[in-house]
Amino acid sequence: MFAIIETGGKQYKVEKGLTLDVELLEKKEGESIDFDYVLLINDGKDTKVGTPNVNGASVSAKIIAHKRGDKIIVFKMKAKKRYQKKQGHRQELTTIEITDIKASGAKATPATKAEKPVVKKATTTTKKPATKQAPAKKKEEA
Repeated sequence: MFAIIETGGKQYKVEKGLTLDVELLEKKEGESIDFDYVLLINDGKDTKVGTPNVNGASVSAKIIAHKRGDKIIVFKMKAKKRYQKKQGHRQELTTIEITDIKASGAKATPATKAEKPVVKKATTTTKKPATKQAPAKKKEEA
């Protein structure tokens, strides 16, 4: 059985027992976390694809450690303009281990974000500005 979850703006294919690094999660080491945003579940026989997520599905994981990723160097340069900028970056990561995949029976997750009540704005009738017409020419009487 495997599932595809989304966390940190990225999608991961997970199976029970898999260890992976995801973007930093605000939980302590040793705590468990549930990922309710499951995009796809395959149990070997049947595949459920969410629109955008599978309702009632969840993936449980245990947080193993928090760490920092490898350092990357960002170097920008514009030739012949004497512009150079060097910047480093290290991504904060959380190592998790997948403990369980539930296809149903979990907390019901909303398919979309909470909708705000629709408030109709008062319609205003705008008068079109009167177009100026050229004054009528007077005919000269002879």
